[in-house]
Amino acid sequence: MAISETPPVTLKARYVFPVDGEPIADGTVTFRAGVIEAVGDKPVDGEVRDLGNVAILPGLVNAHTHLEFSDLDRPLGKPGMGFVDWIQEVMAYRRQRAEPTWRAVAKGLDECVRFGTTAVGEIAQPGWSAEPFLHAGLNATVFLELIALAPDRVDKAINLAQQHIKAGNATAAWQAGISPHTPYTTIEPLVRAAARISAENRVPLAFHLAESKEELQLAASRSGPLREFLSNVVGPERARHLGTQSTDSLVRDLTKAHRAQVIHGNYLDERAIALLAEHSDHTAVIYCPRTHAYFGHDAYPLEKMLSAGVIVALGTDSRASSPDLSLLAEIRFAASRHPSVPRSTILRMGTQSGAIALGREQHIGSLAPGKRADLAIVRLPDRHSADPYELLFDSEKSVAATWINGVSL
Repeated sequence: MAISETPPVTLKARYVFPVDGEPIADGTVTFRAGVIEAVGDKPVDGEVRDLGNVAILPGLVNAHTHLEFSDLDRPLGKPGMGFVDWIQEVMAYRRQRAEPTWRAVAKGLDECVRFGTTAVGEIAQPGWSAEPFLHAGLNATVFLELIALAPDRVDKAINLAQQHIKAGNATAAWQAGISPHTPYTTIEPLVRAAARISAENRVPLAFHLAESKEELQLAASRSGPLREFLSNVVGPERARHLGTQSTDSLVRDLTKAHRAQVIHGNYLDERAIALLAEHSDHTAVIYCPRTHAYFGHDAYPLEKMLSAGVIVALGTDSRASSPDLSLLAEIRFAASRHPSVPRSTILRMGTQSGAIALGREQHIGSLAPGKRADLAIVRLPDRHSADPYELLFDSEKSVAATWINGVSL
């Protein structure tokens, strides 16, 4: 059957949240063959499926995950623990893992879809399996984690990146991205090389930066818990050269990429924020609110970033530091932590801004004609409110259904 002969599907809801426009009461979304044709409140031809007291949102975008930990029942360690202590918990968990990682990833992908997520930015280890992504259906950007603790490891990391990009170009099941890990596990030549590879191949780059006070202490004074940890892992001589780059220098390196994500950015200073704002056409910061709270970090500089013009998206991080993979829960939690930020902005951070961060904004992230029919259907409370955002945010109602490419999963 030709696309023009495929019957349209129209869904009606108490509210439709296009994201790039105001919420629509008694709104409808019409799509055909997985592509949105109309969004509004006017009568449409053909059958209309009235979903009742729900909100139709764009499919949620979880811009930062580590799905290998999706088999955990609760976060590792305990709230407020030291960051280095938590890293050691992660290493210990990886050593004792009995089940293959791909099973945890498959479980995490299923959980994401169940919670209304239709696109993810996943950080994967070398040797990862693409198998779970072949059947998940959602839009996945897989960032290969790159580590180089010394100059003689840079070429190997570069080769892995190139192979990963080649594999991504050969499939429609996922898109390739690259992720030099952190300032203390990648020397700066690898960060620069990764930015160049990103630009040459037009793939996104993700980099954990300004994540903890321990990271800043290492860069400022070459001391602290991270220095001691690295000395124990790689030896004092190699550790002497790790994590010494300034945040500003690394942000400048990242701006050379085709598209760059600063993961977390909990302790970005004003100079780094200004630089990211200057390059907001191809950079973004990924904020993981519940992980931020788990470690008891200082107040997140969200208002400063948004005021400066930085693109900020949301991620759940992993079950190693977050209770689940619900991006809707992250949206609501972020709103509670930042009451001065308009709720329309917070919703955009979990949808359109995430799509921008992944380089997918032409296809997903808002409800508009020509975009994919990726939808999150969220139950609303049985009460009146003049503010539709109050119904969506001040509620514990869950996702009722997830549609990907026009199909209800």
